[in-house]
Amino acid sequence: MRILFIGDVVGAPGRKMIKEYTMKLKQTYKPTITIINGENAASGKGITEKIYKGFLDAGAQVVTLGNHSWDNREIFEFIDRAKALIRPANYPTGVPGKGYTLVKINDIEIAVVNVMGRTFLQPIDCPFTKMDEILEEIKERTPYIFVDFHAEATSEKQAMGWYLDGRVSAVVGTHTHVQTSDERVLPKGTAFLTDVGMTGPYDGILGVEKEPVLHKFLTNLPARFEVAEGRAQLSGVVIDLDPKTGLAKSVKRILINDDHPFYT
Repeated sequence: MRILFIGDVVGAPGRKMIKEYTMKLKQTYKPTITIINGENAASGKGITEKIYKGFLDAGAQVVTLGNHSWDNREIFEFIDRAKALIRPANYPTGVPGKGYTLVKINDIEIAVVNVMGRTFLQPIDCPFTKMDEILEEIKERTPYIFVDFHAEATSEKQAMGWYLDGRVSAVVGTHTHVQTSDERVLPKGTAFLTDVGMTGPYDGILGVEKEPVLHKFLTNLPARFEVAEGRAQLSGVVIDLDPKTGLAKSVKRILINDDHPFYT
């Protein structure tokens, strides 16, 4: 059992990398399931139905979101019928969409869960207690449980990893767009990575043009951020699971850019 997860896709450069590399990665690693975080896919904020379907065509079985889920208002028109699209589960009751999904592949069910942190982000429902609720719902159905924890603070991400150690297959962080090098399997068998990184512009600042960001830091005045152009990168992770327990055996980061080319 193998999971391929590709981190936050940012704008057209990120979508281009998905189109160019997803099938190559699938051919190389032969994952059981491929998951893409697409919350920044539409011009850096939100997602459209066309982009969502493009990710499925590129080989993803599930698309996760985050704090920019609602930034492109088109999402309200299709999220409830998009079976493979999930938004953070700890939004309040009544919010459109769903927070987790169960995917059946070769008679095996794999659960993919999306939750969002609260430190430096919106004060939504507690992600820790929400995970308890979700695990109670799905624990009898499958031992294969992947969690995309969309959070700002590294401490909150690490806390979630330890909180779920031995209870889920993997906890992988998204949102901060910088891939961390702390991948490991925790003592009770959960794969953990603080942040999987970004798929998008290589030479910008977190995916956007450098000049407005620098202007804001220098002046503390508002600035309009645009997705950067030019070179691009792809960030991801491959996680191998024990077919009997659903716990992790190994976790490996993927980084593709001009400094780290991909060899098939």
